[in-house]
Amino acid sequence: MKRTSRATARAAVTTAVAACLSLGAIGTATGAGTATGVGTATGVATSTGPSAADRAAARRVATAPATLETLSRFFARDGAVSKAAAAPRVEGATVPVHTLAPEFVAGKAGAPVAKEEFLASRAVSSDGQQASLWTARQGGQWQVVNIATGDDEFRYARLGDQKLPGGTVFREPQIDAWYVNKGTKVLPLDEDAIRAVGSRGTTLTAYQDRVRAAYADKLPGSAYAKKGGAGGYAVHEEKDRNGGVTFASAAAGAGALAALVLCGPAAVRLRRRA
Repeated sequence: MKRTSRATARAAVTTAVAACLSLGAIGTATGAGTATGVGTATGVATSTGPSAADRAAARRVATAPATLETLSRFFARDGAVSKAAAAPRVEGATVPVHTLAPEFVAGKAGAPVAKEEFLASRAVSSDGQQASLWTARQGGQWQVVNIATGDDEFRYARLGDQKLPGGTVFREPQIDAWYVNKGTKVLPLDEDAIRAVGSRGTTLTAYQDRVRAAYADKLPGSAYAKKGGAGGYAVHEEKDRNGGVTFASAAAGAGALAALVLCGPAAVRLRRRA
């Protein structure tokens, strides 16, 4: 369940934290960015999703001893459980996660509404904490690029399949809204999306008009990006006693939400906290 306060949003990342804090990084930092979903009225772009081999590779990385060690530190970060007692495990299916595509925002003919940015695996600790392990291909190899609290990726995947079976579930990161798209329909999956498009959803064309009006002047290469408007995040790596990267803090205020313009999987992940 989403929490209410953006001002205290926090994230935890394991590697390549800063690689995607600029606007131009979407679809390039990881080699991800597979087109999916239905494009504009002038064309259609679809994807069959990740292959079984990719899912298996992502799963192996997610369950590797080094990943489980990092998860132990992650779950122990606030003292809720000790590192030794965390006993993290990875369970359930690995799912693809899609993000609003900048080409769609720009109005490019035939552009898909969203791009596959990474695969997510659910991690659970001994005391019931949950986290999402983001895995993506980097330099020809699958790697964990982020660890985020909660289970949004899996919950909205289930909900989207219930609302529009076979549709594409995707996130509009600027307002942390989740939707499902199939054909010409775009339906909301959370409160943020309802505020954006209404409880009954909207058409793909109307949704494109909305995001184009909101974000087209903030895309890579825009004056907004060139003057540094893509900033707004203070990322601070913390080191454990052995010098390893553990977690990062995020979000320099609510204004940072607008700065997260179509950024990819290595970006700091916002999670709302009470």
